[in-house]
Amino acid sequence: MAYTYDIPFRVDLEGRVALVTGGNGGIGGMFCRALAACGATVIVLGRNLERCRKVSDEINAGGGRADALSADVTDEQALLRVKEEVAQRYGRIHILVNAAGGAVRSAMVPQDQMADGGERTFFDVPAEDVQKEFDLNMRGTWLPSKVLTPLMIGQQGACVINVSSMSAFGPLTRIPGYSGAKAGVSNFTQWLATYLARSGVRVNAIAPGFFMTEQNHALQFHPDGTPTPRCEKIIAGTPMRRFGELHELIGALLFLVDERAAGFITGVVLPVDGGYSAYSGV
Repeated sequence: MAYTYDIPFRVDLEGRVALVTGGNGGIGGMFCRALAACGATVIVLGRNLERCRKVSDEINAGGGRADALSADVTDEQALLRVKEEVAQRYGRIHILVNAAGGAVRSAMVPQDQMADGGERTFFDVPAEDVQKEFDLNMRGTWLPSKVLTPLMIGQQGACVINVSSMSAFGPLTRIPGYSGAKAGVSNFTQWLATYLARSGVRVNAIAPGFFMTEQNHALQFHPDGTPTPRCEKIIAGTPMRRFGELHELIGALLFLVDERAAGFITGVVLPVDGGYSAYSGV
């Protein structure tokens, strides 16, 4: 019995080993399920082993193949232990998805502009909280790539998929640390694609626009369900006039990992944003 999951199309990943960082999260877990539905053996990696096992157990119970490992993507020694364990169990990796990341709430600036006023401003944001954002997003993409891509060199269809953001194209208000870190992820994607191009490993990134998740729902809507002013700005700046649904990221992932469809594509940061990056606001 093959593992089934709601995917827009199926690519052939039989015999491939995929490792997904942040695999116990919303986007990472969805990517794990989609890759498993295409036949890949999926290694679900995250800090919380119990949550990783929930994802891998679901895939295995449904007829797929998955494993769960625990590591902090900012800890090189932890990742080296993961590399050793993966090498012993599987001998190789074909697909690395760097899905670990996210914004740190305490690093947010409460207003769009200094003139908007408020008790707490940009000048009060703790530097260590912004550093956490850079560590999680930039270091947490750079380090797994450094440690794990040696297991990919020489493998058929080897590719790295990073998760960037629309905030990498132009900084969003209130999240300067996150925007800067994601800009670093996009830049690193292009650098690594060039560096590894002749090794046979392709490197690309997906840049989600605005998607509605449990994590950001409270930022976009009041308790009574009415949109916040920020939510209204987002919708006004998105030509399709809606938030994305998480499942709408799956097609971009499967396209980029499929060597038959994207074998000559590397160094690309693919927006999935409802037209946000194409719209000037006029």
